[in-house]
Amino acid sequence: MSSFSDKNFVKKLGELNNTQQSIQTLSLWLIHHRKHSKTIVEVWLREINRVRPNTKLTFMYLANDVIQNSKKKGPEFTKDFASVLPDAYNVVVGSVDEKICKSVERILNIWQERGVYSANFINQIKSGSGNTLPLSEIAPKLHRKRKSVEEYVVTKKKAPPKGYQSLTLEQAPPPTKKKKKDENLSLREEIDQMPSDSNPTVDAEELVKRLSDLEHSASSDAAVREKIAALPPEVSDINHLSKITDRETANKLFRQVEDACILLSEYNFRLNAELEERKMVGKMLRDFLTIQKDQVQKTEKDLNETRSRLEKVSVVRQKVMSHIQNLPDLSALPNMAPLPAAGDLFSA
Repeated sequence: MSSFSDKNFVKKLGELNNTQQSIQTLSLWLIHHRKHSKTIVEVWLREINRVRPNTKLTFMYLANDVIQNSKKKGPEFTKDFASVLPDAYNVVVGSVDEKICKSVERILNIWQERGVYSANFINQIKSGSGNTLPLSEIAPKLHRKRKSVEEYVVTKKKAPPKGYQSLTLEQAPPPTKKKKKDENLSLREEIDQMPSDSNPTVDAEELVKRLSDLEHSASSDAAVREKIAALPPEVSDINHLSKITDRETANKLFRQVEDACILLSEYNFRLNAELEERKMVGKMLRDFLTIQKDQVQKTEKDLNETRSRLEKVSVVRQKVMSHIQNLPDLSALPNMAPLPAAGDLFSA
């Protein structure tokens, strides 16, 4: 990966487009350079003020991808983005495009549902009141986790907090073979168990676009798959270590293993992002089908009512036609004297 600099980041932002692959690629690059998170967030906020409304939404998608996928690496982006999100929200929703505003609202709701940020902080962003909450209220889960680990490291008297794992191999608990029931669910079952809105609304254009983006997702990237398949066997075979006899060979193997780790890590990151995207698209498809089924039922109801009215009109029409046919034929009546004129009736 290229080294980080303000100029390099601005250039990559200029090349960013609203496709899943473009957003994920830049997101991965930023997470790799997370030690520059403060600078990254400052540049991101500066540039989001300069771009067009549609590109502002792409910037928000980028921030969403970075925030959600960097949590396992560290809290840097979650905390640093929190300081600028209220200002960025005001910039983005300042657009007159209602679709952009709805898309940003959906991002905020996802952050709240997944516990990325607290409900109070999300409401504060929407109200445009600025960031006045402490970290413990902005991201309570993050705050509690950091506090518990820090207490253990500083005091060294308390037992490790629940979920904390030592970095030493000897103290690490053996991997368990038991899995939670939810972890064994297939993608289809997991999508089916996702909560559905009582009144779902799906933008058909956005759904089509996201389905189109999935055609160019990580699982269909043949070039990367070929690179992974072409990796030398020694990078994954621990028995090859016994064949190393000099430092040069060891360094060469180390570089190969490091390159393989980077390649696989990037690909796993993209696959994980694709999986999340497929879940969301699956939910959108389910909601879309629900809307279409409701629309079909409503249309069938309207069609039945129209048919019923048509039958009633047809009955009335037949009665009118029958009545017309039973009327006497005036042309067949005998000739009669003409009626007197109005002047004749009132003349003296």
